[in-house]
Amino acid sequence: HGAVKGEDTFKTSPFHLDLWFYFTLQNWVLDFGRPIAMIILPLEWFPLNKPSAGDYFHMAYNVITPFLLLKLIERSPKTLPRSMVYVSIITFVMGASIHLVGDSVNHRLIFSGYQHHLSVRENPIIRNLKPETLIDSFELLYYYDEYLGHSMWYIPFFLILFIYFTGCFTPAAQRSRVPAAALLLMGPSSLYYWYLVTEGQIFILYIFTFFAMMALVMHQRRKGLVLDSNGLFLFASFSIALLLIAAWVGWLWNDKILRKKYPGVIYIPEPWAFYTLHVSTLHAAKESF
Repeated sequence: HGAVKGEDTFKTSPFHLDLWFYFTLQNWVLDFGRPIAMIILPLEWFPLNKPSAGDYFHMAYNVITPFLLLKLIERSPKTLPRSMVYVSIITFVMGASIHLVGDSVNHRLIFSGYQHHLSVRENPIIRNLKPETLIDSFELLYYYDEYLGHSMWYIPFFLILFIYFTGCFTPAAQRSRVPAAALLLMGPSSLYYWYLVTEGQIFILYIFTFFAMMALVMHQRRKGLVLDSNGLFLFASFSIALLLIAAWVGWLWNDKILRKKYPGVIYIPEPWAFYTLHVSTLHAAKESF
């Protein structure tokens, strides 16, 4: 399992400004920026039967993100379970690649009038397909995109972050302050986790990870250990993201159309469903005048 690091000496790890900056930047550009690039770039550059700009962003994300996660694990001052990390990275890449294909087709359907705030069978462009078995094929595609792809992508993603978090503790006497650069990164990082949880529909996974972090913090505190600067940055980003999710849900609490698409106890609308329902229709109305 590799050489043992300084576990007994509780070596404090400095704040990884470079890794956290690259991690936040590529998350925003390559993940959040994928559908935006596909929408704003001229369609003539990327025909509908070819990969879009967003697809190339997704390909880069599938390579860069696991590399940064591995580098983050390498910098942990504690020995972490490498086998679990490797399996998680492999599953992450496979899930993100499955999502790449499904998401590419689903976002391309926007140009044909597909509305993300409606279910597959309720969409006008899908409802009248013949033979009806084609609708099952589109539902299968949606399943690969929104369920299987997301599960195999996000479960190992949060697992790796939690594994790293377990090594972010130091004796209280060696408590380190969060640098100013970390405070500046905290806003974009928290906002991205809000997007990840709402668009990925992974609130249950996120909240369980957050509760596990809280439980670990309380457990380690009894041993006289506190979070180092990297642990504080990650924990604070998750905490702020939770507040943003609560504000998002509160804002859209009475939206009847989104309520219909997201029934049940846990109601967290997707940002892109909100976009196709309210923003894109608003733009279309302005263009008609």
